[in-house]
Order: sequence, then structure tokens, then C-alpha cells
Amino acid sequence: MYSKEEVKQLKRDFWNGFDSFCENLPRFKYRKKKWILYNTKIKGVELKFDANREGAYVILEFNDHNEDKRLKKMAILEKYRVVFDQYFGDAIWELNYEKPCGTMVSRIYKFQGGLDIHRREQWSEFYPFLSKEMCHLERAFKEMKELLEDDDESTTGTELL
Repeated sequence: MYSKEEVKQLKRDFWNGFDSFCENLPRFKYRKKKWILYNTKIKGVELKFDANREGAYVILEFNDHNEDKRLKKMAILEKYRVVFDQYFGDAIWELNYEKPCGTMVSRIYKFQGGLDIHRREQWSEFYPFLSKEMCHLERAFKEMKELLEDDDESTTGTELL
């Protein structure tokens, strides 16, 4: 059993190791920034990594507090799912997911189970999955970004009326 401080250090070591792993990948040689993640430029839309005792996750999350806006964004992606699936196929789509903190979000994600972040010897299995799937998710997101931005602008415009 790990103490809180040991778990914190373990996670820090894991993500530092992942960063080092990514620095050695040819696809990042000429990129200024590795990942989009929270910098999607669309309110309530984030790309995320998660690694825990159950496995590895690569997630597109809609976390707008306004449920209608959140569900509308998911509906847009659902409408163009064929295009989205070309890049990030076989993903799990969850319209309503309750995060451990109690917040409701919508998300599309891929999961690789059978991995445990507490087992350092498995980190070499986490890293390729996370980097490969995030690259696929970013491509899918870039294809759909304009549609999500258009929706974001149209809803903010109606709020002013």
C-alpha cells in the first residue's frame, strides 16, 4: 500500500516518463507543442489522458455546465460519427458520465485495460497506447473542430439576444 505522498510521486514519475517517451517519437520532432489537450479553443471541450489502476484512457470530454450545450456538441459528433470513426474508431461513447467528483460530462474515449499505473514494469505498455490513441483523437478532433466551433459561436450569439 502506498502513502498519499508515494502515490503522488509515482504519478509524477509516470507522467515524466511519458513525456520522455514522447520526446523520442519521430512525429514530435518538429512540433512546438506535443498535445492539444485543454487548449482546444472551444469552451467545455478537452482532450485528456488518464492512467490509473484499471488501465489507460484517451478521452474527448464535453464538460460544459450547461447540459443542453454539452449534449448538443455530442449530437454534432454523433451526426458525423462516420467521419470521426475514420480516425478514432471503436471508441466508447458516453452521453452522461458522472466523474468521481460528481460532475456530469459527456465523453468519447478509448480504454486499454489490464494495466496498473502502480506497476512500473507496465508503463512501457501504457505509453505507446496513450501516444498513438491521442494522435488519432487529435486528428478526429481537428476534422470536427470547425463544426463544434460553429455551434459554440451560434449558441453564444443567441445568449446576447
